[in-house]
Formats: sequence, structure tokens, C-alpha cells
Amino acid sequence: MNITRPQLDEAVRRGLLQDGQADALWHYLDAASTETASLRTTHVLYYLGGLIAIGSMTVFMNMGWMLFGGWGLAGLSLAYALAGLLATERLLHRMKLRIPAGIVATFVVALTPLGVYGLQIATGTLAPERAYESYHRLIDWRWLWMELATLVVAAVMLWRYRLPFLVMPLALTLWYLSMDMVPFVFDTPDTDWAMRKFVSLWFGLLMTLLALWVDLRTRTADDPAFWLYLFGLLTFWSGLSLLRTDSQLDWFGYLCINVALLAIGTLLARRAFVVFGGLGVAVYLSQLTYEVFRESLLFPFVLTAVGFGIIGLGIVWQRQQARLDAWLRQHLPATWQDWLAQRR
Repeated sequence: MNITRPQLDEAVRRGLLQDGQADALWHYLDAASTETASLRTTHVLYYLGGLIAIGSMTVFMNMGWMLFGGWGLAGLSLAYALAGLLATERLLHRMKLRIPAGIVATFVVALTPLGVYGLQIATGTLAPERAYESYHRLIDWRWLWMELATLVVAAVMLWRYRLPFLVMPLALTLWYLSMDMVPFVFDTPDTDWAMRKFVSLWFGLLMTLLALWVDLRTRTADDPAFWLYLFGLLTFWSGLSLLRTDSQLDWFGYLCINVALLAIGTLLARRAFVVFGGLGVAVYLSQLTYEVFRESLLFPFVLTAVGFGIIGLGIVWQRQQARLDAWLRQHLPATWQDWLAQRR
């Protein structure tokens, strides 16, 4: 529920609040909202700057950095990490800015693979021909030490600072780890994508269940489960959607799973479930339309009608959402009903 200043002014006109109370309440809500992630301009700038800084030391690394050598890369990563830790302490404890502090702390975690990579190059345990820029593109079991170290650093940072954005590199690294361990654990070639799809599907399901467990145990507004939900659903839905089949029965099962995601998203008030469930329903309807009308001139017109039909379904869903929520919650245990009431 979003409260606006005009709503408070209307409450004053109706005698529900006094003018001074409305001002005090508005200032309190405005100050509190600055510590909650949203689409405020300042928050967009926070995340944009942070992601650029993180990307510069991770995704956009190039072969030119090998001029520093292994020890140089390790030392540079350590220096940046120490500066990031000092900045995190200042932002969090002195300036009371939790969102920028979380982004800078995540920058520290993102430096861990580079530091471990440098140590591996320096000690000769990793061939220098394996460029660091491949870490985010290629699946290779030799990245395991980098990923395990990142998980340890992320867990320590999360334990120390309790900042929700730190869950993001933790979830991402767990996904990387699950992919890189496939050829190592199952003794399959790197090109065995069928196995990777199944691993992605089951790993995503486990991460989503972990997010639900964290959600159940969390009573703060920081929402640490958000990133776990996002990466869990992304990996689960991607693995599920990439398991292509010609069986319409399998496609119907795919539809049922995505409809279930929509229902869970409504129940938990989690938009991520609704987004992926809605995408899945759209994929199913597009596939079905293609199979029925692919040799017909009506195909683009029917697909357009399907698109507008989905929009209409969204309108109906919005109008009936409160009734659906009430019906779903009535069939849950009392403890779950209390928890959902608190979340809302």
C-alpha cells in the first residue's frame, strides 16, 4: 500500500487527522522510504552507479589487466576491497545510508573472484590463458575455487552487515556454482546442455524454497528474500522453458506450472512469481497458436488477439484479486494467514 501526501491532506479535511499529525506522519514515512528500495531518482542513481562499478571489476574485465600479473591482480583487488569496507562502515554507521552501503559492500564481494583468480595465476594453479573475462561467460569446473571463496566472503559480509543487496552476489554465485559443477559431479562433457537444463530447473526450485524459508523467518522491511526469489525463479523458469518438447501434454503441464506461479504470486504478494508465470502463460499460448495457425494467414491476427486477451485477463485479475486473495488465504493454516497479513 502506497500513501501519498494528497491522501493525508484528504484525511485532515475529513477530520481523521490533525494538520500537525499529517505533517509529522508524512515526514516519518518520507524518511523511512529512503531506506527502502524503490524507483526514487536517488535509488536509481545508487544502483546505476553501483552496478557500473561492480561491472567494471567483473563483467568488463579484459586481457589488458593481465599486465598486472597474478600478484598485481590480487593486490589490486585487496586494496579496492579494503577501501570498499571503509566506505561501507562510513555509509552504514556514520551516514545511516543503508542502500548505498549495501551496494558498496556488494562491490567488495564482487572483487573476490578477481582476487582468487590473481592468486591462482600467481601460484600456477590456473593457466594464464584462461582469461578472467571468461568467468561470467563460460562454464568451467576450474572456477570452483573462485566461487567457493565468493560464497564465504558473501556469507561473512551478510552476517556482519545484514544488508539485503548482499544476497544478490550470493544467489548469483550459487547459480554459477551449480552450473560449473555439472561436468565435475556428473562426469558429463561441457556440451551436455540437457543435463544443465535439469540442474538449472531443480537448483532454481531449491533456491525459491530457500527464499520462502527466509521470507517466513524475516520480520524486517529490508526484504532479504527478494534476490533469492528473483534468481531462483529465473533459473527455475529458464530451465523449465528450455526443456522443449513436441508433446501437447507436456506443454499443458508447462501451462499448469505457470498458472501455479501466478496463484502463488497473488498469495504471497510477490510480483516475481506473477511476472514469470505470466511470461510462461504467454509462451504457451503463443506456441499453441503457432501450432494451430502456422500455415494460415490468420496467424499474426490470432496472435494479436491472444496478446490483447492476456491484457483483458490482467484487467479481470486486478478486479478480482482481492476476492481471489481472500479465497486462497481461507484454505491456509492460521499461522500462514497471520504471516501473510503481516507481509501485506
